[in-house]
Amino acid sequence: MPTSSPRVLVVDDDCDVADFLTEALGLHGIQACCAYGGAEALQLVREFRPDALLLDLAMLNIDGFDVASAVRATGEVPYLVALSSCNAPATRARTLAAGFNAHLAKPASIDTIVSTLRSRPLPA
Repeated sequence: MPTSSPRVLVVDDDCDVADFLTEALGLHGIQACCAYGGAEALQLVREFRPDALLLDLAMLNIDGFDVASAVRATGEVPYLVALSSCNAPATRARTLAAGFNAHLAKPASIDTIVSTLRSRPLPA
């Protein structure tokens, strides 16, 4: 199982959540930056070139599903982790069908998030 630390883009329209997660990941040795919504996330994907995205699903205008779809359409294949307050089976199934690699329910512990991000497959 990979243990290297990925470059992570944290995407949440709640600025406090995005900032907290970004700082907490940094304290675990993970290089992270944050976007406060879908449009900013799509720009930062091109600039930051993350290995993984930690995406809130319920955002205004461009939600986490739209961000994931747009990123995949570019040919980029970062590890996608949904972070959602909705943990219903239908939502979990939708995230997997949309190409997410993992679905974590809010509030997820930092240890769970870090473990999930570090367990991603390493590029060949």
